[in-house]
Amino acid sequence: MKQIILAAHFPGVNNTTVWSDPAAGSQIEFESFERLARTAERGRFDFFFLAEGLRLREQRGRIHDLDVVGRPDNVTVLGGLAAVTTHLGLTGTVNSTFNEPVDLARRIATLDHLSGGRAGWNVVTSWDAFTGENFRRGGYLDRADRYSRAEEVLQTVRELWDAWDADELVADPAAGRFTRHDWPGAYAHRGRHVDIEGHFPVPRSPQGRPIILQAGDSEQGREFAARSADAIFSRHGTLEAGKAFYADVKGRLAAYGRRPDELKILPASTFVLGDSEADAQERAHHIRRQQVSPQTAILLLEQLWNKDLSDLDPEGPLPPFDPVLDDDTIIKGRAGMYPDRLATAAQWRAIAEERKLGIRDLIIEVTGRQTFIGTPQRVAATLHEFVQSDAADGFILVPHVVPGGLDEFVDTVVPLLQERGALRTEYTTTTLRGHLGLAA
Repeated sequence: MKQIILAAHFPGVNNTTVWSDPAAGSQIEFESFERLARTAERGRFDFFFLAEGLRLREQRGRIHDLDVVGRPDNVTVLGGLAAVTTHLGLTGTVNSTFNEPVDLARRIATLDHLSGGRAGWNVVTSWDAFTGENFRRGGYLDRADRYSRAEEVLQTVRELWDAWDADELVADPAAGRFTRHDWPGAYAHRGRHVDIEGHFPVPRSPQGRPIILQAGDSEQGREFAARSADAIFSRHGTLEAGKAFYADVKGRLAAYGRRPDELKILPASTFVLGDSEADAQERAHHIRRQQVSPQTAILLLEQLWNKDLSDLDPEGPLPPFDPVLDDDTIIKGRAGMYPDRLATAAQWRAIAEERKLGIRDLIIEVTGRQTFIGTPQRVAATLHEFVQSDAADGFILVPHVVPGGLDEFVDTVVPLLQERGALRTEYTTTTLRGHLGLAA
């Protein structure tokens, strides 16, 4: 029986999170991160995940409503969580476009030392100049170059992590030697995007190399993951779509001399639990209407139409005109959402007409829904089926309320998975690499 990998995602600022819910807490105070992490560890989860926000999004020339709570540095938060957890993996996104390899490698290696070998890096790329205006680089990177830079940055970071031998530190007072060699951590990398030389300042970390995660469903993203990642996030919420993605990505590994079990596939998944199926569906409906308020519905519609639609009735029909096809998008800091605006608008019109939906109800329908809805027994059985039928290796769970949104899952679903023998009852390994069953 395959063991289910579970991760907890602190979702931060987006329309998955219901920040206005009475049960919602701060998204910047450390206590919120600590509570969710402690709950995940109580549920014997494999790791905790934090995304990264390098600039607050703007829409109609002002900060997007969903971002006003702020975006603290995730690696700093994870360092704090290392002190209040003992086994839970600690992973975060760090952008490969806007960060330099030595500093990036140093920060993640430091987290790995602080946590005793529980760190992971989610490698992402970016090409939008708006976000990059926050950096000396100016931000612009040709879309075709972003993966080539990511590959070279990742290669360089791994070289830095490997610069220290595992037995380099001797700390021998009698001999008066702290390191085995006179010049530990020496490195030199000469490449198109990175040209550096020196001595890496952080000794080899407890798990050798921190875990590499990657999020991307594009052809380039899948190939990048097959070549370089330990785990890949996916968006596929149905069994058949999950099986297709799983087979495709795992099938690419052999070309790089890798086995199928060397890359874990982890869909980001939401959930709603209820005392009965009807109760769960009713809760799910209520949550979706919280997530997509009338104001949020208009904001999300504007992101496709690329035009100020603030004068529209959220309960009324879609605009009679087509989206504006302009590279200068109405939302800044969230690029590439709709590659074909006209096709997406036509699809939305067809759904609205067929189901007699106004703007808000349409946005609720097309912008995502809870992945797993039902009683704890139903949800546990479904998660088990996905993993055992090779539609996933596990799940990154995204609660709709923080910090308490994972409590019910841990209290009700986790024991059922443990009874099936699909989830550990106690940690048997101490590093994130060990939790995931990955070789050093």
